[in-house]
Amino acid sequence: MTPERFAYLADAYGASLHRWPLAEQGPAQALLDSGNPSARQALHEAAGLDTQLDGHAVLQTDPVLVRQIRQSAPRRASFLSRHASWLSPAGLVGVGIAGIAAGVLVASMSVPLPMLSSEVLPSVFDQGDAEVVFSVNAEETEQ
Repeated sequence: MTPERFAYLADAYGASLHRWPLAEQGPAQALLDSGNPSARQALHEAAGLDTQLDGHAVLQTDPVLVRQIRQSAPRRASFLSRHASWLSPAGLVGVGIAGIAAGVLVASMSVPLPMLSSEVLPSVFDQGDAEVVFSVNAEETEQ
């Protein structure tokens, strides 16, 4: 570990090595044990900041003030109350009927029409096969 890396980690994680990432703790301790002056200086600066941060106390908020702030905040109106001017029962019925009509239309387009069998409406290819069958039957009859 380089002294620059040590200083970076001390700034990020503080002076207590047990807060550092596990992979960095061993090399950091080895650098400290070697007596590197820049590592010791970085650790000393981080310890000063840790002391200041540990001494900071969060002020308790007054519950009455919190209640007043919540009550004074504007409330969001619901969808129906914001759009009640253009929503009417007749409009909702019309939209429902349009949805049903669209659904019926889509359903009717997706149902395949029944195919006519070749017995009812023979194709061009079936006529050719019929002649072959007929000629084969004619030859069998002649023998």
